Amino acid sequence: MRVLVAGATGALGKELVPRLVAAGHEVFAMIRSESSKARASQLGAVPVMADALDRAQVETAVREAAPEVIVHQLTAIGHVDTRHFERSFAATDRLRIEGTDNLLAAARATGVRRFIAQSNGAFTYARTGGPVKTEQDPLENSPIPAMAPMIAAIKHLEKAVLGATWTEGIVLRYGGFYGPGTSMAPGSQQVELVRTRKFPVVGDGGGVWSFIHIADAAEATVAAVENGGRGVYNIVDDDPAPVAEWLPALAEMLGAKQPMRVPRFVGRLAAGPAGVVLMTELRGASNAKAKRELGWHPAHPSWRQSLLG
Repeated sequence: MRVLVAGATGALGKELVPRLVAAGHEVFAMIRSESSKARASQLGAVPVMADALDRAQVETAVREAAPEVIVHQLTAIGHVDTRHFERSFAATDRLRIEGTDNLLAAARATGVRRFIAQSNGAFTYARTGGPVKTEQDPLENSPIPAMAPMIAAIKHLEKAVLGATWTEGIVLRYGGFYGPGTSMAPGSQQVELVRTRKFPVVGDGGGVWSFIHIADAAEATVAAVENGGRGVYNIVDDDPAPVAEWLPALAEMLGAKQPMRVPRFVGRLAAGPAGVVLMTELRGASNAKAKRELGWHPAHPSWRQSLLG
């Protein structure tokens, strides 16, 4: 199939494009700058130029590629400062709103038959009920102010993609990425904070995280291109775990001292309200539907064996 990947040179795109090519697909990479052309070509894709926030440019690029499938992986997330959570996600929020709308408009104009979009299953489920959520469970309806714009952008993306009756809309709710090129890669700022004992467990550390190795996320996306049906899929590993469990385990993997433990009010001062939510109230996600319907199984079923690799 002809597949257009928007966000082809990001952490996930760099894993996804070669896999799509190896599976026999003709892959096009929507890129914004001339400097990205060589990277896209090295990955095996044909580059097409467009700024995702410029609707006319996006339609021109989509018409040039004439894809059967669009894969929307556009983000602009760098280091996440939990004290300024909304600032860290502002550019990505815009891509998830305006970028999604522009890609969908171009897809409709050119008759794209399947549209796959990156969503977030790591931060977005309602902070009530059980510790592990399925795709049937609601997203957060009462987010704290710092997280409200990010949740709103996710909801916009999902509603737009799933509501596009003229194409087969698929939403992939990825867990927290780890592996090469991610914020959990060896030597990354986040890992170094753990190594130097500057990443404490806040409160009871009861927030449940679901992780996914970046290579497994890419494999699941290929499966969605080939086998997915309209709807939402959690793309996470088999082992959701509370912060009080995975953070000390990561410190042990690093040969570092165990993380400090601080009460919620201290965590709020150091990491902001969003940091406290992530540490104490987050919910994990189940991958049962993705396994069942996509025929996908993570090669890294647990972060315990591979969080640093």
